[in-house]
Amino acid sequence: QVQLVESGGGLVQPGDSLTLTCAASGGTFSNYAMGWFRQVSGKEREFVAAISWSGPTTYYTDDVKGRFTISRDNAKNTVYLQMTTLKPEDTARYYCAARRNFNYHTAPSNYNYWGQGTQVTVSS
Repeated sequence: QVQLVESGGGLVQPGDSLTLTCAASGGTFSNYAMGWFRQVSGKEREFVAAISWSGPTTYYTDDVKGRFTISRDNAKNTVYLQMTTLKPEDTARYYCAARRNFNYHTAPSNYNYWGQGTQVTVSS
C-alpha cells in the first residue's frame, strides 16, 4: 500500500511560480509511474503531467506545456511539479497519483493510489 502526501499549494498571483511536492511511502517508489492531476469543484479530475518510473519520459497536457515541469527523485521517494507563469485557470486542487506500472498514463482510472490533494489558487 502506497501513501502519498502532497504539499506546496497556496494562494499566488497570476504570473507567479509554485512547486508542489508529493512524498511517497509504503512501497518501492521506483516501481511506479507518477502523475499529477487537478480538479475543480463540480468538474472531472483532469490530467496535468506524468513521469515514467525512472524519470526520462514525461508527458504534459497542452494547457501546461512549457509552464509546468514534472520531476522525481527516487532516492527521496518524491515527485515534484514545478509550475511557472501561473494563470487563474490553473486554480484547482492538485492530486498526486501512483501507477503500478513503469510507464505513465493520462487517465485517472489507470492510477492505483492517490493523495488527498493540495489547493492551488491563482488570483489577483
